[in-house]
Amino acid sequence: MVLSQLRSVPAAAEAGLLHELAHSAASHEWPRTLAFANAHAMNLASGPTLFAEHLAGADVLLRDGAGLAMLMRWLGLSPGVNLNGTDLIPRLLQACDGQGLAVLGTRSPDLERGVATIAAQLMPHSQVCSADGFQPIATYRDLLQIHRPPLVLLAMGMPRQEAVALELRRTLGYPCLIVCGGAIVDFLAGKNPRAPAWLRRRGLEWLWRLGHEPRRLFKRYVLGNPLFVLRAVCFLSLGQLPPLR
Repeated sequence: MVLSQLRSVPAAAEAGLLHELAHSAASHEWPRTLAFANAHAMNLASGPTLFAEHLAGADVLLRDGAGLAMLMRWLGLSPGVNLNGTDLIPRLLQACDGQGLAVLGTRSPDLERGVATIAAQLMPHSQVCSADGFQPIATYRDLLQIHRPPLVLLAMGMPRQEAVALELRRTLGYPCLIVCGGAIVDFLAGKNPRAPAWLRRRGLEWLWRLGHEPRRLFKRYVLGNPLFVLRAVCFLSLGQLPPLR
């Protein structure tokens, strides 16, 4: 279900996608959602939760990472360019400068530091409102209805942000683009350093992140990456998936 929703974007179409997303609020009557699928997301989607439906329910679902590229090639699909949120979202914010923005996610003081970076470097001509990532959805909905920003950045991490995105899309009464941004605000706040460019080009940023946050990310990468490959092989050879543990 998730793979069928993935949007493969050729390199030549990347600029057009960015333009489409930046003008999403002006060209649609209702909220739209943008999400990213990587190996961790696919592992979560195999579990006994609604996450697979939440992820597949995104209006625009983009491939993030080498694991999904490998699986798509095995299935005879074109993976297109790698459009991870950590690289794409800052470009999207710059393209939306002058529009209103809401940042919903992470916690103080990283939230305030991330918002300050956005205001100073990416969207200096925009009004920005914010709330931490631990509020009821109704709190976010009320804040957005008051400020009505065309761009909403969720930085709550999987699987919560995808559920929040769909609920906001269902209940908000004005057009906007709701972006599932994961740890993007923490990166912008300087809490989590980015990997060197040569590592990112080789699809190895996960190894850099693991080295900086081994306790938090051990299960996601050291256990999760082999599990993803195992599940992909079983799916292709047997037509069934081993359970997620």
